[in-house]
Amino acid sequence: MVAQQTEVRREPFDASGAGAAIERWTLRSDRVEATVLTLGATLHGLTAPDRAGRPAQILLGTEELTGILGPARHYGATVGRYANRIADSRITIDGEEFPLAPTGNGVTLHGGPDGFAHRIWSATEIPGGVRLQLHSPDGDQGFPGALDVTVGYTLDGATLTIAYRAVTSHPTVVNLTNHAYFNLAGEGSGDVLGHLLTLDADAYTPVDARQIPLGPYEPVAGTPFDFCTARPVGKAIDDDHPQLTAAGGYDHNWVLRERSADGTPTRAAFLEDPDSGRTLELLTTEPGLQVYTANGFHGAVRGPSGVPYGKYAGIALETQHHPDSPHHPDYPSTVLRPGEEFRSTTVLRLGVG
Repeated sequence: MVAQQTEVRREPFDASGAGAAIERWTLRSDRVEATVLTLGATLHGLTAPDRAGRPAQILLGTEELTGILGPARHYGATVGRYANRIADSRITIDGEEFPLAPTGNGVTLHGGPDGFAHRIWSATEIPGGVRLQLHSPDGDQGFPGALDVTVGYTLDGATLTIAYRAVTSHPTVVNLTNHAYFNLAGEGSGDVLGHLLTLDADAYTPVDARQIPLGPYEPVAGTPFDFCTARPVGKAIDDDHPQLTAAGGYDHNWVLRERSADGTPTRAAFLEDPDSGRTLELLTTEPGLQVYTANGFHGAVRGPSGVPYGKYAGIALETQHHPDSPHHPDYPSTVLRPGEEFRSTTVLRLGVG
């Protein structure tokens, strides 16, 4: 049950300009504040205290609408209809092929060039949070089926829960995630290479030059991808490993250990900043976790601190099904059929150590 002290407030993102069409929802407890934008159903801000009780913004982001619509367009957004990559911009369902809107490099990334991250969602208050809704018509970005999606954000103390639901009119594929970038030392404070990361995963999916999985899972043991016990994000990031050199760092999907059969979110990752003491425990119902260390950041976005975000300025922990699952029948299926409901839950537990 959501704590009664969670305050929920709605206001225009920017009442004086083009942002007036976008709503900002603020969820505030006695320990944490989260902000959500209706543009992209975006987790736009997350403020949490360090071990001395000093609050800081721990998500990368910008208040500039041009940035949100441009180089920061995926920061914290709800990504879909299919998060991550689909090879050759096509899918086949029940023997019927559907060409998808391409995003370049021979793939469709994050649902296409006009994916869910670029839409304005409708929003309603729920106990302790906000529920956002979007209707995606049949054929949207090439995907079959009219899809009705909801994303709920609820805050209870220092725990933020993200609950995804979707139904379809025609067999389709669905893979939703949140694309927030975390820096537990505070946005603009530098890189996250010193953060300690634990991943509850014994394997990952190596990728080709398009970042499409090659197929079989590979064990992480004895490789730079082994985060089974806590170690710094940057410990092996510069190793001469073909998967790291091709991506310029981590941009890979880890195969999480078995999830709870009853749909209860199970721990996937634990992140800690030793200096501030802030910790993030991530739980999910999803089978995979894409970890991206902002390898391609080159200062195009400035956060509230005024500091441009460079390489490794944050880390994305994207709960998801595996990339390109429609072309890998041995991966957990992403097919959704009429009469079924897509359900996915991710939990962010903030703390101090």
